[in-house]
Amino acid sequence: MEKIQKRKTEHVSYGLIRAQRKTMALKVSEDGTVTVRIPYGVRPEEADRFVEAHVDWIRKRIAECRERAAARPAYTDREREAGKRLAKELLLKKCRYFAERMGVSYGTVTVREQKTRWGSCSAKGNLNFNWKLALMPEEILDYLVVHELAHRVEMNHSPAFWAVVAEEIPDYKTRREWLRQNGAKF
Repeated sequence: MEKIQKRKTEHVSYGLIRAQRKTMALKVSEDGTVTVRIPYGVRPEEADRFVEAHVDWIRKRIAECRERAAARPAYTDREREAGKRLAKELLLKKCRYFAERMGVSYGTVTVREQKTRWGSCSAKGNLNFNWKLALMPEEILDYLVVHELAHRVEMNHSPAFWAVVAEEIPDYKTRREWLRQNGAKF
């Protein structure tokens, strides 16, 4: 687990993480949390100056996060549970179908509510999906299932990985872009 040092500049509170890297990096998470990663040899005061130099950018990103959060629908527990059941049913069928076509195997399929991910594939081959996929167009579901199953061939996002995805979903870039543009609405 990364050790996060809490810091505050004149305008921004942020978390500071020292890491094996050459440059400083600034991130604003969906919840509005600001994090800075710095190389081990850099003094925290330099990170403070870095943050202050990017205050306008940080404020803009935080405002965008708040807008997305306000636009996102609120689901009742009942809607969530119904969505999870539907998603599990749909995703199990699609995993079986595409795994056979792609000649890959997988472990368990889990459906949950994830804040930042639509899907993931563990090293053991277990697949995890966000239940909100059940609310999306079928071609997006297909893309996500193929994306995660492709990790059973290539456990990375290399050109070889994308070639595996493209074999099943030639227009994956369009679907991926749709997800980027529309995913926050769910």
